[in-house]
Amino acid sequence: MSRLERYLNLAAVILPFAAFAAAIVLLWNSLVGWSDLAIFSFMYVTTALGVTIGYHRLLTHRAFDAPRPVRYGLAALGQMSVQGSVIDWVADHRKHHAFTDEEGDPHSPHHEHGEGLRGALRGLMYAHVGWLFETQGAAQKRRYARDLLDDPGMRRISRAFPWFVLLGLALPALLGFLLTGTAAGAFTALLWGGFVRIFLVHHVTWSVNSICHFFGRRRFETDDMSTNVFWLALPSMGESWHHNHHAFPRSARHGLRWWEVDVSALIIAGMERIGLARNVVRIAPERQREREVASH
Repeated sequence: MSRLERYLNLAAVILPFAAFAAAIVLLWNSLVGWSDLAIFSFMYVTTALGVTIGYHRLLTHRAFDAPRPVRYGLAALGQMSVQGSVIDWVADHRKHHAFTDEEGDPHSPHHEHGEGLRGALRGLMYAHVGWLFETQGAAQKRRYARDLLDDPGMRRISRAFPWFVLLGLALPALLGFLLTGTAAGAFTALLWGGFVRIFLVHHVTWSVNSICHFFGRRRFETDDMSTNVFWLALPSMGESWHHNHHAFPRSARHGLRWWEVDVSALIIAGMERIGLARNVVRIAPERQREREVASH
């Protein structure tokens, strides 16, 4: 990773955090406006789904297929989350599955971080943000994301990553101005729908890398330390059923039990009904029980 890339990643971590702190100060004596909440919610849901449905389940694991405009649209939304270009993200995540919690995993909290409490804290910090300054974007694209490299449209979207970052900031500001008609409305919408939204989507996603490989419950036999964390299920759009995902990486649904809330899977099912998703991969209950039996 180059020095410039490290500085850019540092800015991507610090600026949303600073904006989050500023938003708390601004809220000290007044409630956030309805327009800011609406814009924040819209930007959070759409960009988070760009990661969970687009980057992760569709493009990384091919849990379902979709028409090209849908693929490109989801990739664009994912880039507006400011988690790296689509090709970098997919390559890193496929490498994570190839070396989960072993040498070569880009962001394991378990490998080579020392023993005891200090080692555990170092591992969690590395898996959460530390890896962004060492291994993020370093996976070999030709090895781990050849299919995306061979797609000219996806290459163009990936190269345009900085422009999508700017779009993810300009759009909430524009919406704020249109809804309030004031520069102040544009500014607070930029703060909440732009920077605070990026901060929260970042840390929810990074919590899957850290918390969901350290704390939580396990149900299946896997060769890694992945876990299910129920309290992260809603903000992560179902990604925190992470142990289920590592047991069945191609499953379009990560919440495999009826009570395991998985917003991303529900939306994929809705997309399937209207023809925007096809060949959706589902795991039969019998196959799930086989893995459960094998774990005892």
